[in-house]
Amino acid sequence: MLKALRRLAAFCLCVALSMGLMAPAAADAAGINPDDLGVIRRQAAAFEATKSRLPDLARLVSEEDWVFTRNLIHGPMQEVGREMLYINQRLDKSDRKAADKVARSLKEAMADLDEAARLQDFSRMQKSYSAVAAGFDAYSDLIPAEALS
Repeated sequence: MLKALRRLAAFCLCVALSMGLMAPAAADAAGINPDDLGVIRRQAAAFEATKSRLPDLARLVSEEDWVFTRNLIHGPMQEVGREMLYINQRLDKSDRKAADKVARSLKEAMADLDEAARLQDFSRMQKSYSAVAAGFDAYSDLIPAEALS
């Protein structure tokens, strides 16, 4: 009887230890599961690639190159909205509202920059570019550090 009780206790201890080891794998410190983190990591890489085009955009704005400013917005930078959407869907629920707000603001700034280039309004284009650059920086701050490393 005592031998059977010891075996049962050992079995329960093994199960408890196994559960303790599996719990951290289910979610990281930010509450994002590994599958979602993988999606965020892929989309964050694409977001950062788009962000790396900001110096090109700044040059086009400062040169008052209306056509190529719009081409860059509608070409290589066009997918940024989709990338942010996929990231936002995978974020922890507590971070989604802020991420949605920043993403919406960035998309509005890009639309305003496009409109300023269409109208060939240089001062509006400069202001809009500043808002776009600030939006990219603000959104970068919302991406979990684990996804950027």
